[in-house]
Amino acid sequence: MEIELLPPSAERAVIERVTALVNHVYAESEKGLWRENTDRTSAEEVAGFVAAGEIAAAFADGELAGSVRVQRLDEATGEFGMLAADPARRGLGVGRELVRFAEQASRAAGCREMQLELLVPRDWTHPSKQFLAEWYGRLGYRVTHRAGLAEDYPHLAPSLATPCDFLVYRKDLA
Repeated sequence: MEIELLPPSAERAVIERVTALVNHVYAESEKGLWRENTDRTSAEEVAGFVAAGEIAAAFADGELAGSVRVQRLDEATGEFGMLAADPARRGLGVGRELVRFAEQASRAAGCREMQLELLVPRDWTHPSKQFLAEWYGRLGYRVTHRAGLAEDYPHLAPSLATPCDFLVYRKDLA
């Protein structure tokens, strides 16, 4: 498996494949959180992230196996999000390798800490979110606080099918 930051000149077809993968993975892993037919992202949004040098893609045998958005929040903190691994390749370490790539890229940029946000339903337990919470814990991430999605991301609130919060996880990169 090879992981690389997509260049700003990435072909539209690659951007569309990344977009389709993210939307496919999140449609399942966030089922019940969003109103019907709500996509996680758009090709325009992904193209903007690619242009900013924030999308890394994993390729196996020349095929897209996963992707992740990596960005710098401040001088000391990197963040990853939109982590998606092809369901046909689950259990092969694609997600773990993408997180490792994000951490290494952030460390190389001088970041001392890594952050991620996990959307969770407020009043019930979502199996995919429970799995991810446990997985992030095994990778060394700890919840630092819980915030209301509607307060921090008011533009997303109308698309929710159930009240949600997001958990902010952090990990020391030292």
